[in-house]
Amino acid sequence: MSDRQSPDEDFEEVLRYLKETRGFDFTGYKRTSLMRRVHHRMSQVGIESHADYIDRLQVDPDEFNALFNTILINVTGFFRDREAWDCLRDDVVSAMLAERGPDEPIRVWSAGCASGEEAYTLAMVLAEVLGPERFRRQVKIYATDVDGEALAHARQAVYTERELEGVPPELVTTYFEPHQGRYAFRKDLRRTVIFGRNDLVQDAPISRIDLLVCRNTLMYFNQETQARILGRFHFALTPRGVLFLGKAEMLLAHGRLFDPIDLKRRLFRKANGSGGGVPNFVTHAFAQDRRIDVGGLDRLREHAFAGGPVAQAVINSEDVLVLANQQAEALFGLSGQDVGRPLRDLDLSYRPVELRGHVEQVRNERRPLRVKEVSWQRPGGELLWLEVDLNPLFGNPLSGQDSAIIGISIVFHDVTATRRLFDDLEFANQQLETAYEELQSTNEELETTNEELQSTVEELETTNEELQSTNEELETMNEELQSTNDELQTINDTLRDRTRELDQVNDFLESILTSLRAGVIVLDPGMRVIAWNRGAEELWGVRRDEAVGEHLLNLDIGLPLAELRPVVRQALGDASFLTEVKVGAINRKGRDVVVRVVCSSLRSNAGEPNGAILVMEQSG
Repeated sequence: MSDRQSPDEDFEEVLRYLKETRGFDFTGYKRTSLMRRVHHRMSQVGIESHADYIDRLQVDPDEFNALFNTILINVTGFFRDREAWDCLRDDVVSAMLAERGPDEPIRVWSAGCASGEEAYTLAMVLAEVLGPERFRRQVKIYATDVDGEALAHARQAVYTERELEGVPPELVTTYFEPHQGRYAFRKDLRRTVIFGRNDLVQDAPISRIDLLVCRNTLMYFNQETQARILGRFHFALTPRGVLFLGKAEMLLAHGRLFDPIDLKRRLFRKANGSGGGVPNFVTHAFAQDRRIDVGGLDRLREHAFAGGPVAQAVINSEDVLVLANQQAEALFGLSGQDVGRPLRDLDLSYRPVELRGHVEQVRNERRPLRVKEVSWQRPGGELLWLEVDLNPLFGNPLSGQDSAIIGISIVFHDVTATRRLFDDLEFANQQLETAYEELQSTNEELETTNEELQSTVEELETTNEELQSTNEELETMNEELQSTNDELQTINDTLRDRTRELDQVNDFLESILTSLRAGVIVLDPGMRVIAWNRGAEELWGVRRDEAVGEHLLNLDIGLPLAELRPVVRQALGDASFLTEVKVGAINRKGRDVVVRVVCSSLRSNAGEPNGAILVMEQSG
């Protein structure tokens, strides 16, 4: 035999790989349609072998999304099969509201919601019947799917005009707002719809559901998987909960877990007190009778009732206890001896809740009754919260309300954990409301900031235009400056040549002053020293850098400057002044000497006095 796997085994290997790596279990889907879609995707990427396609999935993570989009064909729309939705609104929702008070919550589950059209259709139907205010207060819609991309699209709640073709114009006006060329579902009602991922095959169902909508989703699964999913739906629904299926799905009478409300429009109600096998909701492809004879049903029903997961008791038309399961016996201290006793003689009649009045109400109104928020402190135990369901049992179930009531089933649901969770959620909800108000305030501030930014952008655009003009002017000026720079460069070259000449002249004058043995001091008009030669340094012992810039009269030298002051002042005021004086002085060695001082005026080119020159020479 060849080791090579058959084509079917290769295909199953692909399904196992998807389950192990991404958690998607497609083994419950119909093989024919599933293989057709996988092969369609393989042909799109040019792959023929299942093994090669697994290799492609391993190296290209984006291929998973493309494959899932091909398998999970999200064909949906607003108000699909309009007659069925009208029947749901007029017959089912109206009856559901009649059984509830104005503040009792209504929980709805849209299973397989795809891109959200079905969930928002439910919201519009309920809002039309309840009114927007009561809808926001009472209704919570849970919308689930396995396709993450479809859920992301649904959360945005934005649809094109073509996608809204199935919505009546008046509902579009009421429930949608224009949004960037498309239409967005109203934000205040959008918050009642909660989207989340849920795999009907693997994940636990949402509980305590009053209306469960799953249209044209079961048709993709095989018969065994459909039966398992519908068993979970039965668990999820409240005692009188309603199941709304698509027209491609129907009910086979293998059990009594669901009773038809309108078979043509696929509306069913959960049958209370059902004890038969798991019902089969299947598509037309599986509509075939597979009945077999089952023996020992009475004994099986007895054990099933006794081992039920919730406490349950049954009284007959005489208000006598006829049945109590193990949970009821353990919870309320009942025993086999209590069976056959009147309800009024049992503690159960008033603990944990007064039952006789509720029993009488069920018998008179001939419909189920739920007693909520029942708190009961068990003797020596913890505080429990219960919900009590009282359901009339009719003698002929097929005749419904026209039949005599032969008893009443009393079921006690322990909702302690749910109540604690609800309290925690209430606290969390208060925190979320506070956070929402803060976000709302922040959003208003952001809108104001956005308007200011818009104004700033407009101003910047205007400024940009002005800067553009300024830039053009600057370019023109730059050309002019370039021309001026060329001229300055020429001038700079000329000045450099003149500076070089001046340096040479200065060097020449410096050499003259240095060559003179006599001391030479040159003063500016303010009598500050501007030249001090080496002869002056030798005569008075003061260096040039110490003397230059100082006032003549502030110098500490042996020359009697006070006597020379009148002479210097005459030289500063008269351009032709020239005189010679002899004065006694003390040279740098501290010896008394006689110094001959020649003082003349320093003339400018214009012949004006511009300073004074002192030539000093020590006399023999």
